[in-house]
Amino acid sequence: MSVFKHFLKWQLGLAQAQTQTTVAERDCLAVHAAGRNVLAEIGVWHGVTTCRLRAVMAATGVLYAVDPYPVGRLGVSFQRRIAASEVGRVQNGRVEWVRKTGAAAARALSAQLAGKLEFIFIDGDHSYNGLREDWEGWAGLVAPAGLVALHDSRSTPTRPIEAAGSVRYTQEVILKDLRFTEIAVVDSLTVLQLPGES
Repeated sequence: MSVFKHFLKWQLGLAQAQTQTTVAERDCLAVHAAGRNVLAEIGVWHGVTTCRLRAVMAATGVLYAVDPYPVGRLGVSFQRRIAASEVGRVQNGRVEWVRKTGAAAARALSAQLAGKLEFIFIDGDHSYNGLREDWEGWAGLVAPAGLVALHDSRSTPTRPIEAAGSVRYTQEVILKDLRFTEIAVVDSLTVLQLPGES
């Protein structure tokens, strides 16, 4: 189905916002994001996981929703419109929309977020270099005891993606990063934690 057709169906209530995360992955994200004050999501798409994160974060928290949302042939991003509407229905905390790539957003927000980021979900550019740029830009901003969740970081029996750049970079680089400890694995999701007291 074309992006525009899906958007029309969504407006009429005949289609739902889309996500590539599983129910179990979204539940895991919600558990680890609960009560957090400063969060970021790289790769928002239709905002399905953004809604879950916003619903469980601290009432005074802020969630940076990062996605470049390139415009289509009609000069508009229908994905952005869906996400803004879906996320706007969740009344908790505050969402800051950052219409940049993950790497560009990290550079723009580094001074503001350094050492303060309590939870980040990286689900943007799944190429090897794309995840490398996101990891190098965001990992250093994580607060003590902060968490990083990586989507499409490993293969599953129902989704063999071992050749994906995001899987290779996770296995070859991120899981060998001695700053972080792996604390959870659910389907293709890996959750890491920085040492320190929360």
